[in-house]
Amino acid sequence: MAENMDAVSIRDPMQGANQSGIRDHNERLVLSLIQRHGGLPSADIARRSNLSAQTVSIIIRALEKDGLLVRGEPIRGRVGKPSIPMALSPDGILSLGLNIGRKSADLVLIDVTGTTRAYVKRTYAYPTPAAIRAFLRDGFASLTGGLTARQKSSLAGIGVAAPFELWNWLDVVNAPKDEMSQWRDFDIAAAVGDETGLPVNVQNDAIAACTAEHVFGRGREFADYAYFFIGSFIGGGVVLNDTVYTGRTGNAGAFGSIPVASAQGTRQLIRHASLYLLEHRLAAAGLDPAAIWKPDLDWSEFGAPLADWIDHTARHLAIGIVAVASVIDFERILVDANCPPDVRNAIVERTRLAIRDIDTQGIEEPVVIEASVGRNARAIGAAALPIIDRYLLSQPRFG
Repeated sequence: MAENMDAVSIRDPMQGANQSGIRDHNERLVLSLIQRHGGLPSADIARRSNLSAQTVSIIIRALEKDGLLVRGEPIRGRVGKPSIPMALSPDGILSLGLNIGRKSADLVLIDVTGTTRAYVKRTYAYPTPAAIRAFLRDGFASLTGGLTARQKSSLAGIGVAAPFELWNWLDVVNAPKDEMSQWRDFDIAAAVGDETGLPVNVQNDAIAACTAEHVFGRGREFADYAYFFIGSFIGGGVVLNDTVYTGRTGNAGAFGSIPVASAQGTRQLIRHASLYLLEHRLAAAGLDPAAIWKPDLDWSEFGAPLADWIDHTARHLAIGIVAVASVIDFERILVDANCPPDVRNAIVERTRLAIRDIDTQGIEEPVVIEASVGRNARAIGAAALPIIDRYLLSQPRFG
């Protein structure tokens, strides 16, 4: 990973786009409206977009011809001709997303509706560039091998979600310094492009997860919110004016760095609300810590170590949430995690209770809710990046 990987997104501008290429602003506007609201008749699109009915009609015909839109069932029961809603064609745009985690890697194939078409995962003690390239090579062949020529032509690209500075925090993930230092000079975008031949977008993993929530999840309901994702390390994202805000260096929402007070003194939130702490608790109890990376495992068998971790996480997460809400008056605080839904629900419920024990005088008490995309949010968010880059508006403020 090159040291200037702190940039937000990398893509080869010379690589061609599928269908009719990167869409113009008005086409993006129409696609964004339908993506946000679902099937819409042309009259509704014109009203929401402030485009003329004729312009909308021309755009819809072009997008339908390119296979990006499909006609729904006529809506009857109104005066005049029945209206026909236009919806996104699930096969019209496909995209790949690679998440490089500190304990596992994920590769997903999604369509423009956010539906996961295929998924592969690999766990490891720690990531190395060679291991990730091998996983991507095998996974790419597996996920795309069965696609038709038409589906392959609809691939928008591949997005990559990865923590900034993977070579850091070696003291808590027990990874060898020499091998992890290879990431310093490893160009992720170039390597992924070489393996897949696709345009590449790279983003911080927590911001990618926030992107998935905002494009495909419950986050679409709100224009301003803070987003926390609990993975090996906790991170987050910020949404302002209906746009995922990446910040000057692409690292906005680095909530893991928030200092929180505890019995051990003031330490960063990352050392109080991260999954590596659950690994340590499980190991101390004689349980297999690697079990938490098995996607279909029921965590109820973890017993007391899990309950203690949830309580500790929630108490410190509450402190971080109040700190964030003191800076920006967010509509909501959304919380997601790389864990089963029932565990995420328990974390959110305990966090709400913990916030009530904190002095919030001077601010509105933060409203904390569960996010909806789930544990694969980082890979799905990575896959959303090429779709946004080529087909949607990055700042979709519309009715």
